[in-house]
Amino acid sequence: MNDFVIVLGWIGLYAPMALGALGSIMGCAIAGQAAIGAMLDTDSGYGRYVGVSAMPSSQVIYGIVVMFTLNRTVTAEVSPGLFAIGVLSGIALMFSAIYQGQCCASAIHASKAKPEIFGLSVAPAAIVEGFAVFAFIFALVLSANIPQG
Repeated sequence: MNDFVIVLGWIGLYAPMALGALGSIMGCAIAGQAAIGAMLDTDSGYGRYVGVSAMPSSQVIYGIVVMFTLNRTVTAEVSPGLFAIGVLSGIALMFSAIYQGQCCASAIHASKAKPEIFGLSVAPAAIVEGFAVFAFIFALVLSANIPQG
């Protein structure tokens, strides 16, 4: 039983980075596909399409920082906290990146038809990013309460 609890702690250490990376991969792919489609339909503005399609990549960076913050000796006493914070923050980062990618894809589609709304169309993606930042900050604050092991 003790070994199982320790394995959960190791999963919790790696989860924020791994789940954040999975979400960033999916979010950037969703937005990137929209950017490629927009490039076929327009004669300019390619740079902003590519830039917006990279927005979901920030969640993997947040996950890496949380992973380093959680990094400590994994014992049976600290494993539940590592698992809970790591997995839950990783899930939040993953879903945030996926939905941010969908918001970015919508912004790209809207701005290719009406370029003057580009700035406003990116606002929903920025709002979703804010929720990733909340999950990131809360994970950092809570991880400070886990003993170093």
